[in-house]
Amino acid sequence: MTTSASITVRPPAVAGLFYPGDAPALSRVVTELLGSAHSTAGKAPKALIAPHAGYVYSGPIAASAYALLRPVRDIVRRVVLLGPTHRVAVRGLAVPSVAHFATPLGSVEIDAAALEQLRAMPQIVVSDDAHALEHSLEVHLPFLQTVLSEFKLVPLAVGHASADDVAAVIDALWGGPETLIVVSSDLSHYLTYAQAQAVDRSTTEAVLGLKTDIDHDHACGATPISGLALSARRMKLKPELLDLRNSGDTAGDRNRVVGYASFAFYEN
Repeated sequence: MTTSASITVRPPAVAGLFYPGDAPALSRVVTELLGSAHSTAGKAPKALIAPHAGYVYSGPIAASAYALLRPVRDIVRRVVLLGPTHRVAVRGLAVPSVAHFATPLGSVEIDAAALEQLRAMPQIVVSDDAHALEHSLEVHLPFLQTVLSEFKLVPLAVGHASADDVAAVIDALWGGPETLIVVSSDLSHYLTYAQAQAVDRSTTEAVLGLKTDIDHDHACGATPISGLALSARRMKLKPELLDLRNSGDTAGDRNRVVGYASFAFYEN
Protein backbone atom coordinates (compact mmCIF):
# COMPACT_ATOMS: atom_id res chain seq x y z
CA MET A 1 0.00 0.00 0.00
CA THR A 2 1.57 3.27 -1.11
CA THR A 3 -0.03 6.55 -0.10
CA SER A 4 0.84 10.21 0.24
CA ALA A 5 -1.35 11.31 3.13
CA SER A 6 -0.18 14.92 3.07
CA ILE A 7 -1.21 15.40 -0.56
CA THR A 8 -4.89 16.01 -1.28
CA VAL A 9 -4.76 16.80 -5.02
CA ARG A 10 -3.10 14.77 -7.75
CA PRO A 11 -1.73 17.40 -10.15
CA PRO A 12 -1.72 16.81 -13.91
CA ALA A 13 1.29 14.80 -15.06
CA VAL A 14 1.03 15.08 -18.85
CA ALA A 15 -0.47 18.56 -19.37
CA GLY A 16 1.63 20.26 -22.00
CA LEU A 17 2.71 16.87 -23.35
CA PHE A 18 -0.34 14.81 -24.24
CA TYR A 19 -2.65 17.83 -24.37
CA PRO A 20 -2.34 21.64 -24.01
CA GLY A 21 -1.10 22.78 -20.63
CA ASP A 22 -3.10 25.99 -20.29
CA ALA A 23 -6.84 26.13 -19.77
CA PRO A 24 -7.91 28.32 -22.73
CA ALA A 25 -5.95 26.29 -25.27
CA LEU A 26 -7.09 22.98 -23.77
CA SER A 27 -10.73 24.07 -23.71
CA ARG A 28 -10.49 25.18 -27.32
CA VAL A 29 -8.90 21.91 -28.49
CA VAL A 30 -11.40 19.69 -26.67
CA THR A 31 -14.35 21.76 -27.90
CA GLU A 32 -13.08 21.55 -31.47
CA LEU A 33 -12.57 17.79 -31.22
CA LEU A 34 -16.06 17.27 -29.85
CA GLY A 35 -17.52 19.59 -32.45
CA SER A 36 -15.96 17.55 -35.24
CA ALA A 37 -17.09 14.21 -33.81
CA HIS A 38 -19.98 12.31 -35.28
CA SER A 39 -22.59 11.71 -32.59
CA THR A 40 -25.24 9.08 -33.28
CA ALA A 41 -28.77 9.79 -32.14
CA GLY A 42 -30.38 7.71 -29.44
CA LYS A 43 -29.97 7.00 -25.78
CA ALA A 44 -26.66 7.55 -24.06
CA PRO A 45 -24.27 4.67 -23.41
CA LYS A 46 -23.72 2.98 -20.08
CA ALA A 47 -20.04 2.38 -20.84
CA LEU A 48 -17.36 3.62 -23.22
CA ILE A 49 -13.96 2.45 -24.39
CA ALA A 50 -11.72 5.26 -25.62
CA PRO A 51 -7.98 5.70 -26.33
CA HIS A 52 -5.43 7.54 -24.23
CA ALA A 53 -2.64 8.81 -26.48
CA GLY A 54 -1.76 12.44 -27.10
CA TYR A 55 -4.71 14.38 -28.45
CA VAL A 56 -3.02 15.05 -31.78
CA TYR A 57 -2.99 11.29 -32.33
CA SER A 58 -6.07 9.84 -30.63
CA GLY A 59 -8.13 12.89 -29.70
CA PRO A 60 -10.56 12.60 -32.62
CA ILE A 61 -11.23 8.95 -31.84
CA ALA A 62 -11.82 9.65 -28.14
CA ALA A 63 -14.08 12.57 -29.01
CA SER A 64 -16.38 10.26 -31.00
CA ALA A 65 -17.15 8.49 -27.72
CA TYR A 66 -17.47 11.54 -25.50
CA ALA A 67 -19.74 13.36 -27.94
CA LEU A 68 -22.40 10.76 -27.09
CA LEU A 69 -22.63 12.13 -23.57
CA ARG A 70 -24.15 15.49 -24.53
CA PRO A 71 -27.74 14.32 -23.79
CA VAL A 72 -26.76 13.18 -20.28
CA ARG A 73 -24.68 16.18 -19.30
CA ASP A 74 -26.80 16.77 -16.20
CA ILE A 75 -27.59 13.11 -15.49
CA VAL A 76 -24.19 11.44 -15.12
CA ARG A 77 -22.85 12.21 -11.66
CA ARG A 78 -20.20 9.51 -11.27
CA VAL A 79 -17.57 8.21 -13.69
CA VAL A 80 -15.83 4.91 -13.03
CA LEU A 81 -12.60 5.26 -15.01
CA LEU A 82 -10.34 2.24 -15.53
CA GLY A 83 -7.03 2.23 -17.37
CA PRO A 84 -3.84 0.18 -17.50
CA THR A 85 -0.73 1.07 -15.54
CA HIS A 86 2.26 2.11 -17.67
CA ARG A 87 4.87 3.28 -15.15
CA VAL A 88 4.31 1.63 -11.77
CA ALA A 89 3.49 -2.06 -11.46
CA VAL A 90 0.75 -2.95 -9.01
CA ARG A 91 -1.02 -6.13 -8.09
CA GLY A 92 -4.75 -5.62 -8.41
CA LEU A 93 -6.59 -2.36 -9.03
CA ALA A 94 -5.05 0.74 -7.49
CA VAL A 95 -7.08 3.61 -6.08
CA PRO A 96 -5.56 6.86 -4.81
CA SER A 97 -5.71 8.41 -1.37
CA VAL A 98 -6.07 11.97 -2.67
CA ALA A 99 -9.37 13.86 -2.70
CA HIS A 100 -9.12 15.40 -6.18
CA PHE A 101 -7.54 14.89 -9.61
CA ALA A 102 -6.60 18.17 -11.31
CA THR A 103 -6.24 19.24 -14.92
CA PRO A 104 -5.79 22.74 -16.36
CA LEU A 105 -9.61 22.89 -16.52
CA GLY A 106 -9.95 22.48 -12.74
CA SER A 107 -10.23 19.73 -10.15
CA VAL A 108 -12.44 16.67 -10.17
CA GLU A 109 -13.60 15.33 -6.82
CA ILE A 110 -12.86 11.70 -6.04
CA ASP A 111 -15.91 9.69 -4.97
CA ALA A 112 -14.76 8.87 -1.44
CA ALA A 113 -17.88 6.86 -0.66
CA ALA A 114 -17.30 4.63 -3.67
CA LEU A 115 -13.66 4.05 -2.72
CA GLU A 116 -14.73 3.17 0.82
CA GLN A 117 -17.18 0.69 -0.65
CA LEU A 118 -14.35 -0.95 -2.61
CA ARG A 119 -11.82 -1.16 0.22
CA ALA A 120 -13.07 -4.52 1.45
CA MET A 121 -12.42 -6.14 -1.95
CA PRO A 122 -9.12 -8.07 -1.96
CA GLN A 123 -8.12 -6.87 -5.45
CA ILE A 124 -8.21 -3.20 -4.38
CA VAL A 125 -4.98 -1.53 -3.23
CA VAL A 126 -4.25 2.09 -2.36
CA SER A 127 -1.32 3.50 -4.34
CA ASP A 128 -0.73 7.14 -5.13
CA ASP A 129 2.50 6.13 -6.87
CA ALA A 130 0.52 4.14 -9.43
CA HIS A 131 -1.53 7.25 -10.26
CA ALA A 132 1.10 10.00 -9.97
CA LEU A 133 2.51 9.80 -13.51
CA GLU A 134 -0.14 7.62 -15.15
CA HIS A 135 -1.56 9.14 -18.33
CA SER A 136 -4.14 6.48 -19.20
CA LEU A 137 -6.70 8.02 -16.85
CA GLU A 138 -5.65 11.67 -16.90
CA VAL A 139 -6.12 12.29 -20.62
CA HIS A 140 -9.83 11.46 -20.36
CA LEU A 141 -10.57 14.05 -17.70
CA PRO A 142 -10.64 17.19 -19.91
CA PHE A 143 -13.20 15.49 -22.17
CA LEU A 144 -15.32 14.53 -19.17
CA GLN A 145 -14.97 18.00 -17.63
CA THR A 146 -16.22 19.49 -20.90
CA VAL A 147 -19.17 17.23 -21.68
CA LEU A 148 -20.48 16.70 -18.13
CA SER A 149 -21.62 19.38 -15.72
CA GLU A 150 -20.72 17.96 -12.30
CA PHE A 151 -19.43 14.50 -11.52
CA LYS A 152 -17.31 12.56 -9.07
CA LEU A 153 -14.53 10.27 -10.20
CA VAL A 154 -13.61 6.69 -9.31
CA PRO A 155 -10.09 6.30 -10.78
CA LEU A 156 -8.82 2.73 -11.04
CA ALA A 157 -5.32 1.96 -12.31
CA VAL A 158 -5.45 -1.67 -13.38
CA GLY A 159 -2.29 -3.69 -12.87
CA HIS A 160 -1.82 -7.44 -12.47
CA ALA A 161 -5.43 -8.54 -12.14
CA SER A 162 -7.90 -10.92 -13.71
CA ALA A 163 -10.93 -10.07 -15.78
CA ASP A 164 -13.04 -11.40 -12.91
CA ASP A 165 -11.30 -8.99 -10.51
CA VAL A 166 -12.14 -6.06 -12.75
CA ALA A 167 -15.71 -7.20 -13.43
CA ALA A 168 -16.42 -7.53 -9.70
CA VAL A 169 -15.40 -3.92 -9.17
CA ILE A 170 -17.47 -2.71 -12.13
CA ASP A 171 -20.47 -4.68 -10.91
CA ALA A 172 -20.15 -3.21 -7.42
CA LEU A 173 -20.28 0.33 -8.81
CA TRP A 174 -22.76 -0.30 -11.64
CA GLY A 175 -25.43 2.01 -10.29
CA GLY A 176 -28.06 3.55 -12.54
CA PRO A 177 -28.04 6.27 -15.21
CA GLU A 178 -26.01 8.48 -12.87
CA THR A 179 -22.98 6.17 -13.28
CA LEU A 180 -20.85 5.98 -16.42
CA ILE A 181 -18.11 3.41 -16.91
CA VAL A 182 -15.09 4.34 -19.05
CA VAL A 183 -12.29 1.97 -20.03
CA SER A 184 -9.09 3.50 -21.37
CA SER A 185 -7.12 1.56 -23.98
CA ASP A 186 -5.08 1.96 -27.13
CA LEU A 187 -4.77 -0.93 -29.58
CA SER A 188 -1.69 -2.30 -31.38
CA HIS A 189 1.67 -0.56 -31.03
CA TYR A 190 4.40 0.15 -33.57
CA LEU A 191 3.27 -2.04 -36.45
CA THR A 192 3.22 -0.89 -40.04
CA TYR A 193 0.01 0.77 -41.17
CA ALA A 194 -1.27 -2.33 -43.01
CA GLN A 195 -0.31 -4.69 -40.19
CA ALA A 196 -2.03 -2.48 -37.62
CA GLN A 197 -5.20 -2.32 -39.67
CA ALA A 198 -5.42 -6.12 -39.78
CA VAL A 199 -4.60 -6.64 -36.10
CA ASP A 200 -6.90 -3.85 -34.92
CA ARG A 201 -9.81 -5.14 -36.98
CA SER A 202 -9.42 -8.50 -35.28
CA THR A 203 -9.27 -6.86 -31.85
CA THR A 204 -12.35 -4.80 -32.67
CA GLU A 205 -14.26 -7.94 -33.55
CA ALA A 206 -13.20 -9.47 -30.23
CA VAL A 207 -14.45 -6.43 -28.29
CA LEU A 208 -17.76 -6.48 -30.15
CA GLY A 209 -18.03 -10.20 -29.39
CA LEU A 210 -17.41 -9.49 -25.68
CA LYS A 211 -14.36 -11.74 -25.72
CA THR A 212 -12.11 -11.92 -22.68
CA ASP A 213 -8.92 -13.28 -24.26
CA ILE A 214 -7.58 -10.16 -26.00
CA ASP A 215 -3.78 -10.08 -26.04
CA HIS A 216 -2.03 -7.22 -24.25
CA ASP A 217 0.06 -6.67 -27.38
CA HIS A 218 -3.19 -5.93 -29.21
CA ALA A 219 -4.73 -3.67 -26.54
CA CYS A 220 -2.79 -2.19 -23.64
CA GLY A 221 -6.04 -2.03 -21.67
CA ALA A 222 -6.88 -5.67 -22.37
CA THR A 223 -7.55 -6.47 -18.71
CA PRO A 224 -10.09 -3.70 -18.04
CA ILE A 225 -11.64 -4.38 -21.46
CA SER A 226 -12.07 -8.04 -20.52
CA GLY A 227 -13.56 -7.09 -17.17
CA LEU A 228 -16.03 -4.80 -18.87
CA ALA A 229 -16.89 -7.61 -21.30
CA LEU A 230 -17.80 -9.91 -18.41
CA SER A 231 -20.02 -7.26 -16.84
CA ALA A 232 -21.53 -6.39 -20.21
CA ARG A 233 -22.48 -10.02 -20.76
CA ARG A 234 -24.18 -10.23 -17.38
CA MET A 235 -26.00 -6.94 -17.85
CA LYS A 236 -26.83 -7.68 -21.51
CA LEU A 237 -25.16 -4.57 -22.91
CA LYS A 238 -24.90 -4.13 -26.66
CA PRO A 239 -21.49 -2.90 -27.90
CA GLU A 240 -21.08 -0.61 -30.89
CA LEU A 241 -17.92 0.45 -32.71
CA LEU A 242 -17.74 4.23 -33.02
CA ASP A 243 -14.35 4.84 -34.63
CA LEU A 244 -11.32 2.80 -35.67
CA ARG A 245 -8.14 4.50 -36.87
CA ASN A 246 -4.46 4.68 -36.09
CA SER A 247 -1.79 7.33 -35.78
CA GLY A 248 -1.06 7.00 -39.49
CA ASP A 249 -4.56 8.37 -40.11
CA THR A 250 -4.21 11.29 -37.73
CA ALA A 251 -0.77 12.78 -37.13
CA GLY A 252 1.95 10.18 -37.62
CA ASP A 253 3.85 8.38 -40.34
CA ARG A 254 2.70 4.97 -41.51
CA ASN A 255 5.85 2.98 -40.80
CA ARG A 256 5.25 2.59 -37.03
CA VAL A 257 1.70 3.32 -35.93
CA VAL A 258 -0.45 2.95 -32.82
CA GLY A 259 -4.04 1.82 -33.17
CA TYR A 260 -7.05 3.52 -31.59
CA ALA A 261 -10.72 2.64 -31.34
CA SER A 262 -13.74 3.86 -29.45
CA PHE A 263 -16.79 1.86 -28.48
CA ALA A 264 -20.11 2.50 -26.77
CA PHE A 265 -22.04 -0.07 -24.73
CA TYR A 266 -25.79 0.34 -24.49
CA GLU A 267 -28.32 -1.12 -22.11
CA ASN A 268 -31.20 -2.95 -23.78
